[in-house]
This record gives sequence, C-alpha cells and structure tokens, in this order.
Amino acid sequence: MTSAHLAQLNVATLRHPLDDPRIAPFVELLDPVNAAADHAPGFVWRLMEDGAADATGLRPAGDHVIVNLSVWESQEALWDFAYRSGHLDVMRRRREWFERHVEAHLVLWWVPAGHRPSVGEALERLADLRANGPSPRAFTFASAYTAAEAGPAVAAGTADGTADGTAVRA
Repeated sequence: MTSAHLAQLNVATLRHPLDDPRIAPFVELLDPVNAAADHAPGFVWRLMEDGAADATGLRPAGDHVIVNLSVWESQEALWDFAYRSGHLDVMRRRREWFERHVEAHLVLWWVPAGHRPSVGEALERLADLRANGPSPRAFTFASAYTAAEAGPAVAAGTADGTADGTAVRA
C-alpha cells in the first residue's frame, strides 16, 4: 500500500438544468460511468451526496456547476479510467452538456492514503492552480508531479479526514 493517493476535482458548467431533456443523455450515463469508476483498477473513493448515487445535487461552485471529486491509487489508474475506458466516449460528448471553461476545470493533488478530501479543500486546490499555475500542490495531467515531488504538500493533509460523501470501494 502506498503512502499517498491522487485526488482529483473536475468542475463542469451545465448548459441546461439537469432535469432538462437536452441533458437527459448525460444523466442516463451517470450510473454506468460511476459504476465503471467504482470497479476500475486503482479507484479508492468518490464524492456522493447523502442518499444519492452521485454528487450532481451538490453545487458548491455555483448553481449550474457540478463537481466530480475522487481519489485514486495513482495517476496512471486515473488516466487509464479517464482516457482508456468507456469514460472517454462520454467525455467526447461533453460539449453537448457542458460549457467550455476558460479557466482550469481539473485539478490533481496528492493526499495521504486514507484521506478523503472535502469539497472545500478541492475547490481551494483548483483556486490555487488557477491563481498560481501548476505546482506540487495543485497540478494537471499535462503538468504532473509525483507524490515524492509533492512531499510537504502531501504531509500537510490529514490521514483521517472525511469528505461530504462516503463511497469507498470495499
């Protein structure tokens, strides 16, 4: 077991409300994509709203912005799920449902194994990336840092932190 895991936050601005028929294809894909993530090699945890199978009801970044927050054993595991699985087919359709972001909409950072980042922590990392660019504290796939390079940034996390949801692979 490694001492650090990779956390990721992705924010997306909806073109229409979730109950709008134009967003229905995305909503229909949520359960299968989330199930695939939950069973993907290297998956650790994802944020879910209390009593729901996903986090689409949470709107910590604005009324039309949905968040995806998860933790993975490694950058490779997250990359493989995002870009080498059926998830890629869904991502290719994202412009049907989401606005194009001018600022960074994805942030990665290392956390101590066992830590579940809060939405507030994740949004702070995204703000850091937007304000300061990539660093060991907040980065992207294109500007990645290893857990060793992140060193103190990983140690600053807490191993017993919990987030707003509880989906953990058994």
